[in-house]
Amino acid sequence: MGIYDPLRDHLQRQSLREFELTFAEIDNILGRHLPKSAERPQWWANQKGGVRPQRDAWRDAGYDAFLIKGRDRVRFVRAS
Repeated sequence: MGIYDPLRDHLQRQSLREFELTFAEIDNILGRHLPKSAERPQWWANQKGGVRPQRDAWRDAGYDAFLIKGRDRVRFVRAS
């Protein structure tokens, strides 16, 4: 099981087109803290390429992720 599988599973259960989660909520879902690098927008990039298990988690669930800088929140939006 991958580190970000619980996030993928949580997102797959969502029916909303768009919603937000706080870092604390994501930590709770993962059962561990997000890395410090999650404070940077690049960590939440949706582009394909390279090894990015966090991106694979939300993309496999059908979402794109967008950091809301300075608020420790992430907006998830259904990928078109």
